Amino acid sequence: MTIKEAQEEVDKWVMTYGVRYFSELTNMACLTEEVGELARVIARKYGDQSFKPGEKPNLGEEMADILWVLICLANQTGVDLTDELKKSFEKKTQRDRYRHINNPKLHNSPDDKKKKS
Repeated sequence: MTIKEAQEEVDKWVMTYGVRYFSELTNMACLTEEVGELARVIARKYGDQSFKPGEKPNLGEEMADILWVLICLANQTGVDLTDELKKSFEKKTQRDRYRHINNPKLHNSPDDKKKKS
């Protein structure tokens, strides 16, 4: 599925089953909530917290929920995410073309540091 197709499918779903889009402010609050849910899973899976009974490491589900709400916001504000992502690649390439390649911190992975200790 392309990004454009995803935007079209979300719009079709909202108009068929969701009646209408939530307001932009409500969707922004929903996006923030979904990002928090992803952060909770990451903190438990990769951080120092442990899962509570019944919790699952559902990273993909949480990421998809974020994408869904982001697409809703794009649709209701007239943003073409395909076009904007292309612009973002161009901007990042211009700005960061050599920055990361020349960053010595990125050439030593955390695993390399463990091996040296």
